[in-house]
Amino acid sequence: MIIISYDIKDDKLRTRFSKMLTRHGAIRLQFSVYEVNNTKRILDNIQIQIKEKYGKLFTADDSVVIF
Repeated sequence: MIIISYDIKDDKLRTRFSKMLTRHGAIRLQFSVYEVNNTKRILDNIQIQIKEKYGKLFTADDSVVIF
């Protein structure tokens, strides 16, 4: 299980990021905090997608923390 917390300023990007987490089976705990309890493969795919797809779209003000 992992916990993902984020602070993304851009509304469109924040919505896309949230929908991506939900598509991968994430459960919303708070507005910007999700719990992902899935297989190791799914967890790895989420982390890769965050780095490769969303990482280049984030600004210096944005942050994503994975526990």
